[in-house]
Amino acid sequence: MKPAVADRRYRVHCLRIVPQWGSTIYLTDHVRDLVMGANTYKTDSGYQFSGQASEANMSPGVLDLEGIAGIAGIDFDKIVSGVFDNARVYAFATTWNSPTVDEEPLGVAILGRTTIKDNRYTAEMMMLVDALNQSVGKTYTAACPKRFGGQEYAGCKVALGPITVTGTITSVTSNSVFRDSTRAEAADYFGEGTIAFTTGGNAGLKPMEIKTHAADGTITTHEAFYYTVQVGDAYTLVPGCRKRQEDCRDKWEPILLTGRGNVDNFGGFSFIPTQSTYAKPGGT
Repeated sequence: MKPAVADRRYRVHCLRIVPQWGSTIYLTDHVRDLVMGANTYKTDSGYQFSGQASEANMSPGVLDLEGIAGIAGIDFDKIVSGVFDNARVYAFATTWNSPTVDEEPLGVAILGRTTIKDNRYTAEMMMLVDALNQSVGKTYTAACPKRFGGQEYAGCKVALGPITVTGTITSVTSNSVFRDSTRAEAADYFGEGTIAFTTGGNAGLKPMEIKTHAADGTITTHEAFYYTVQVGDAYTLVPGCRKRQEDCRDKWEPILLTGRGNVDNFGGFSFIPTQSTYAKPGGT
């Protein structure tokens, strides 16, 4: 049951999008901007809430957002580069004459698939209650399933702060291949890590995962950055983990000094036979 219901005579809808990177987006479908506390919910033309529906049972609600890229902070480059992937969305109703944040909650959602056509976007949102409809379970694999650097209970426990480094690009081959010749780390130290730019055209966009890292400081990302990478662009670089037991045992030993590296927190099962092994017929 809702804790409060907005007066239907002055009812308006508001949306708060909290991305994993960058600033929060505040939207309203009222004809004027609404100020609530220190934040202004924008009413810029060019977007609309579409298809908002909910049921009285446990069925998840539906909420879509349509608009023109470049309006109210939802820029084309941010959409394409994935800044809003898995962002949290808080929808609520309030009154335009006395707006109150989350006065009548309509739901909390995860921003899902976004399609773009002719500079217009449509973002689908999955309500958190829909998680009850998802099949869950643990999968036993040779690779570690934990999030690298996770500090949660039984997590990876490698602290990312002390091993995060910064630098500037010294040469560029493409938007996915560039180099910092001053880097002295061993080859693949940053493999499967992330790189984010703090200056230049790509500043503020989401970090990209690193495909390969060479000993001469050359970095290749899985995806190309949206804007052209320039010599002199500053970056933040986080090492990665390829989820192998030898990574836990050997790669982090010089930092952790435990004698076993981080293998005590390794979550994979290195001795599970592969299908090619357990599917072989028996023999004599």
